[in-house]
Amino acid sequence: MTVTDLNGCAIEVINLQEAIKMARQYKEYRHEDKSFSEFDKRQKAYWTDMYRKLTVIKKQLTTPKILQQ
Repeated sequence: MTVTDLNGCAIEVINLQEAIKMARQYKEYRHEDKSFSEFDKRQKAYWTDMYRKLTVIKKQLTTPKILQQ
């Protein structure tokens, strides 16, 4: 499956569960060196956006669809 990232790039996802796990970890990452604070803010925004998109896809795939008659 393909997910469009915050920069508009298409990212191919092979393993959805592993991608969610990685995005969850990356969105919380921070450098100890405060000189990276602006970079860390951009990275947090990127990975938070990716995490939300991936979890929405997982929910869509795991939620039973009600058949219309």
